[in-house]
Amino acid sequence: MLVDKPLFGILLMLGFCIVAPLGDAVAKLIGQSVALGPMLLVRFGVQVLLLAPFILLSLRPWRLSPRALWLCLLRTLLHMAGIGLMFTALRHMPLADAIAIVFVLPLLNLLLGHLVLHEKVGPARLSACLVGFAGTLLVIQPSFAEVGWVAVLPLCVALLFCGFMLITRHIAQETDPIGLQFVSGLIATALLLPLLALGSRLGLGELTWTLPSPREWSLMLAIGALGTLAHLLMTWSLRYAPSATVSPIQYIEIPFAALIGLVVFSELPNALAAFGMALTIAAGLFTMLFEEASRRRSLKTPQEPAPMRTAAE
Repeated sequence: MLVDKPLFGILLMLGFCIVAPLGDAVAKLIGQSVALGPMLLVRFGVQVLLLAPFILLSLRPWRLSPRALWLCLLRTLLHMAGIGLMFTALRHMPLADAIAIVFVLPLLNLLLGHLVLHEKVGPARLSACLVGFAGTLLVIQPSFAEVGWVAVLPLCVALLFCGFMLITRHIAQETDPIGLQFVSGLIATALLLPLLALGSRLGLGELTWTLPSPREWSLMLAIGALGTLAHLLMTWSLRYAPSATVSPIQYIEIPFAALIGLVVFSELPNALAAFGMALTIAAGLFTMLFEEASRRRSLKTPQEPAPMRTAAE
């Protein structure tokens, strides 16, 4: 059993906040010259190659039950679609804007839990959801005026990853995290190979394989390595520290993405988008802190009489 190491978990999540936007930045760098299909194939192929040694050397369990395998297939399709839409959005949008819009995800999870699963959500958290969504709309507005409906793609990414995370939580107890990622990479690669073969034969632009240049090869490999590393850093951070401790750290990714966008692409969010980012961050942090405070109160209340009942028995 792993012992909680909050500081180490926080450091791992900080690493995720640095690595994840770097991967998106690399995708943005070559998005105009490399078709979407080959980028996705290399992204997931590298994931398989990097995780295979973990599976072989540590003898980690990776075979899934039929039920978990079908859910993993659906999870992989959502993952592929989400990454594909994100890469497409990054071709046209500033890096920080796209990432900030995706960060409406925790608020969407809360709302969907209330509307679909009928989970109890108080007025304070619902208000935070509305504020965060308003902040997202403020980020979308200037991008929408410039690039049109492409600015809505990161919002679609957030919706897809809601389903991705819901399935992940559903099968988390019966799967190993690294084994699950390995199988997911295998499924994605197996789906993309014939899809690209067919696309190349039919001359479908985004699904046509063309021989990349050495620079494009190195950048595509970097996308796969950074994407895989980012996921591992997040997974490991949640193993060493509670979610309530490390989840708020994720919002550091937004200003870091803004810094990368400024240095690499000379992008700087305008005042309206920056205000929207601040609202989204504030709403997300409030929601997480409120959830943790509620959880602690619920743990304290029923636990006080429990020892007496146990002793009496």
